[in-house]
Amino acid sequence: MRNALRGLTTRGRCFLAAAGAAALAALLLGEKDLLRVAVLLAALPLMAAWYVGRTRYRLACVRSLEPRRVPVGVSARVVLRLTNLSWIPTGTMLLEDRLPYALGSKPRLVLERLEAQRSSSVGYTVLADLRGRYTAGPLVVRLTDPFGLCEMIRSFPSVDRLTVIPRVLALPSIPLTGEYGGSGDSRSRAAAVHGEDDAAPREYREGDDLRRVHWRSTARVGELMVRREEQPWEALATVALDTRTLAHRGEGPASSFEWAVTAAASIAVHLRRDRYRLRLVTACGVDADARPELGGEGLVLDHLAEVRLTRRATVTGLVDLTRKRSRAGLVVGVFGTLTPPEAAQLAALRSSGTTYIAFLLNTTSWLGLTGTERQEAEAAHAATALALVRGGWRVVPVSHGAKLPEVWPQATRGSQGFTWRAAMAETVAGVGR
Repeated sequence: MRNALRGLTTRGRCFLAAAGAAALAALLLGEKDLLRVAVLLAALPLMAAWYVGRTRYRLACVRSLEPRRVPVGVSARVVLRLTNLSWIPTGTMLLEDRLPYALGSKPRLVLERLEAQRSSSVGYTVLADLRGRYTAGPLVVRLTDPFGLCEMIRSFPSVDRLTVIPRVLALPSIPLTGEYGGSGDSRSRAAAVHGEDDAAPREYREGDDLRRVHWRSTARVGELMVRREEQPWEALATVALDTRTLAHRGEGPASSFEWAVTAAASIAVHLRRDRYRLRLVTACGVDADARPELGGEGLVLDHLAEVRLTRRATVTGLVDLTRKRSRAGLVVGVFGTLTPPEAAQLAALRSSGTTYIAFLLNTTSWLGLTGTERQEAEAAHAATALALVRGGWRVVPVSHGAKLPEVWPQATRGSQGFTWRAAMAETVAGVGR
């Protein structure tokens, strides 16, 4: 009863205040009828408190998210299914699901009556303009009397998580590997190759064709070995994302970093659907393998949903992760502002049999510079690009307002004529200094 009295609403407290005022007036004026009115005014909220406090509803709640992973700007549906496990019907219930600010205001839903041993579902829609992992819940249920004089608050501890991933843009199919070197298809084989006759032997198993016995390996190992069946060729790809705080400009969804995250997500999904074996590495230490048994492209998108800028990230760490477990294949980097020494580190990463593509963001274009500052920024950007080109990278310059599907085809050979423009810009910048 004490908890129920604490749950009196503003209306219930006004009734008690009016009852007190009427009782005082009745005593001063000697009006018994006014005293009866005071008793009635006081009895209503007290009876409501007793009714709500004595009610023992047994409720169960199941929350479902449809879907649990959505791109930025796409709405998701949250469905709440409440079940009345008790043998008495409920009164009016006000449902309030707690949400973070990024998903909008707290939804308030009214459930008029829930019969005994029955269930009812209510739902609402959430929309996030910022990627991330958000918590929906816990659900708060407010039980009220029919007159709205008293309410009790009960909550369910369970919560669910909604993952808002970056937008994935559709990219045109273009040839990527094997063209920089001039011939061949730069792909690595899934199985290791041993022996002079290009055979990958394994131990003999019952039922194997004896015509596939590899006699050289059998003699060397001392037990019967057979040639491994032909293994499919598997293209390897690494997507590297620059997450250094000093490398990006702008704030919110329009910042250069959000452009880079969207680009990394789109490129990763595009390569994965082109049957590449994919890795995602970031300057903040993420190294995610997109093999199907580990989660596939969904694992990569989950990492990109939560990636943030950090001051501890360095180009050295990004280079080390990219080189780690790296074999012949494809490396696609999305970089912000680079200094000449940082560009030299990336240029030194190049190895034979691997194609390197850099989407180099001119992050100063996100600041809207004009005049001399803009010219100096463009000259520095061009000089950095030239250092990467000389190191064997295909460089695709990106400025504010660029659309990834439009610049993606430049990844086949890099921007046409960009090397000469970069060289001229570097010369002009050197003369100016």
